[in-house]
Amino acid sequence: MKTSAKFRMSRRTFLCGVGASVAAPYIIPASALGADNTVAPSNRINIGVVGTGSQAGGLTKNAMAHANVRVIALCDVDKSQLAKAKEVVDKNYGNADCATHSDYRELLARKDIDAVIVGTPDHWHALVCVEAAKRGKDIYCEKPLTWSLGEGRAVVKAVQENKRVFQVGSMQRSSARFKLACEIVRNGYLGQIKRILVSLPDNHNALWVDDYPAPPAELDWDAYVGPAEWAAFHSKRYHWNWRWWMGFGGGQMMDWIGHHGDIAHMAMDWDNTGPLEVEGMRWDPLTERNNLYNAPGRYMFVCKYHGGVTMTVANAADMPDELKACGELGTMFFGDKDRWVYVDRDKIQASDKKLLRPDFRKSDFRFRKEGNHMSDFINCIVSREECIAPVNAGHRSASIGHLGKIACTLGAKFKWDPKQEVIVDNPALNGLLMRKYRADWSLGA
Repeated sequence: MKTSAKFRMSRRTFLCGVGASVAAPYIIPASALGADNTVAPSNRINIGVVGTGSQAGGLTKNAMAHANVRVIALCDVDKSQLAKAKEVVDKNYGNADCATHSDYRELLARKDIDAVIVGTPDHWHALVCVEAAKRGKDIYCEKPLTWSLGEGRAVVKAVQENKRVFQVGSMQRSSARFKLACEIVRNGYLGQIKRILVSLPDNHNALWVDDYPAPPAELDWDAYVGPAEWAAFHSKRYHWNWRWWMGFGGGQMMDWIGHHGDIAHMAMDWDNTGPLEVEGMRWDPLTERNNLYNAPGRYMFVCKYHGGVTMTVANAADMPDELKACGELGTMFFGDKDRWVYVDRDKIQASDKKLLRPDFRKSDFRFRKEGNHMSDFINCIVSREECIAPVNAGHRSASIGHLGKIACTLGAKFKWDPKQEVIVDNPALNGLLMRKYRADWSLGA
């Protein structure tokens, strides 16, 4: 089951095309500018970056394109990767001032940092975000928000208690096409929504190895594994490919649930709730001996929400033909009288083209027009408004995948209380909502 090349578009590539160009800086009021037309230091937003891989590199460049932003510090456990990232930042500013750290806690302890970009593998998101919130930093964190549902609750709590601005990297929310689809659904132009299909990539990663070499000298592999269960180092289980090892990521399902699953929640106004019931239908992991990866090749689960709305989440190859007729990876909403809307990164389609040109009423809900996800974050740091992809939205979107993973791996069906965030008919399963951290790692009090 091979995902076609056009659907392996990176998040960084897509980010560059969702709206305004990443080179378009945030508009600074004249009062914020110094005598030489530069941003006065007192009005500058200083940013630190934790994790300096390919995705974080794109986010860093995007942030540096804003006139009132200065990236002043980077953190990574890979000294080689960290040095390359510093070179990019220093070249951008024409100096050698960008500081480097190997421990994220040192970076977050700095009082001169206002906000952080978290571009680490999934298993590190919770620890970094909770500490950042407690340290008073605003946060941009890649999706999925956390590796486990319990961690997501901890991040939401820390962000809300410390009144932090938070943007989840579900950048499709900033795309005009996805906003239009969500506005059509949310404002009732399809009537009552009956069901939703969420199509995510097929997973086709498998790699058999005979031995595991020692990590390179410049990499602190123990720190990289961090709170996750121990896994032997291999160069193909690192950098981009960490996501195929379930101890670090969640395969294609968790990599994309914060995109097309997130759009389903955005359209239905479910950013503060979740399903009432989850049923696992399929989970085919790659578990052969000496396989570097164990993410599922095929997966399917069904969530039932208030009002009887069902959401089916599955890999693209196992999606119903009605979605395949529109595309491969996307979200499809079915309403009354055979009305439907389908949206993905390339297009938006509907059962009637007139649905795509709604005559919006004054009373209709509309999203703000900002088309650049990083700009939305920077703007909200200044205004203290809620971002287009706030922390609670990121948590609830990731929760779809977390609950689906539990249901699928157990072949189970259970009832979920979205308010208390507990499994109500089989309480023993609630122990699976939070991962057990390795060694002395902890989210703290």
